[in-house]
Amino acid sequence: MTRRALAGSALAAGLAVSLTATAPAQQRPTPPPPGPAVIHPDEKHFRSLRQLTVGGENAEGYWSPDGKSIIYQRKNEAEGVACDQAFVVDVASGASRRVSNGKGRVTCGYFTEGGRRVLYASTHLADTACPPPADYSKGYVWPMYAGYDIVSHALDGSGEKRLTETPGYDAEATLSPDGKTIVFTSVRDGDLEIYTMAADGSQVKRLTHEPGYDGGPFFSPDGKRIVYRRDVHGDDASLAGYRELLAKSLYRPRVLELWVMDRDGGNKRQVTRLGAASFAPYFHPDGRRIIFASNHPDPRGRAFDLYLIGDDGSGLERVTSEPTFDGFPMFSPDGKQLVFASNRGAKTAGETNLFLVDWVE
Repeated sequence: MTRRALAGSALAAGLAVSLTATAPAQQRPTPPPPGPAVIHPDEKHFRSLRQLTVGGENAEGYWSPDGKSIIYQRKNEAEGVACDQAFVVDVASGASRRVSNGKGRVTCGYFTEGGRRVLYASTHLADTACPPPADYSKGYVWPMYAGYDIVSHALDGSGEKRLTETPGYDAEATLSPDGKTIVFTSVRDGDLEIYTMAADGSQVKRLTHEPGYDGGPFFSPDGKRIVYRRDVHGDDASLAGYRELLAKSLYRPRVLELWVMDRDGGNKRQVTRLGAASFAPYFHPDGRRIIFASNHPDPRGRAFDLYLIGDDGSGLERVTSEPTFDGFPMFSPDGKQLVFASNRGAKTAGETNLFLVDWVE
């Protein structure tokens, strides 16, 4: 959830544990076991549910500019994919193929150059092996692998270009609508902050300067604003703990709220005040609303749903009611469809798949 492909159930479980200390106590019913992949009666914005992947852990599906393909990351040890790799699925046929080289670990794929190339963060330049999992012996943490750097290449894997080359974590890259600017998260200055750079990796500019994690950025449809998530530390002890873990390339998720800023980093405004783990924000095609995932209203629970909210913080609306996990939503370029990741219909524990629905206003 650094926009990394943490499987839905693992993500939900870890965040529920991590947020326990910051959330008020309340009675929580035990969620029912996953049922078939269906549209629930109160999911009024959804029509014609279609499952795009089967088996394993699939997440972060993001559209090509022409709406014909979706890039996502997949892990399935039964298929020999031991850690996340980038795949592209053809929406019409449902056929998927791996586009990353199978080395290291991949996160946060996105299309660039009009869909002719892809970019993502990968650890393969530092080490071709899968990086070790995080040590959970002292609590749930995300590994912010120092080997992550952002690369780009053609769909056939040729012409790889390294876009970042700084010590520590560089990831969570997405592209502006005009294709000229990449926004991403980096620890290059000692904190997890948001930066922009030109599509060729030049002209790097830092946008956030507040202590704590800022990440998961996406541009608005007009390219003038950026929505992101932020973890605010209210006291010195909390901030010191965050910095201690970050020095070990680790991050412990807490309450995450959504913020919006101008594309140059100005005019920062908080959008949500839910006291929960709210993440994966993406602008509605109208540019006035934001869709995102959250475990609101039970920040100690493991159920994550999709929500809509105005960019001014008004009009919060629950979009999904799946009792397990829904996350990583993204509207198609024409605004008529939504792709998201979900545990709905899972046949085994931890199975997370991509789903496609027609969007109904």
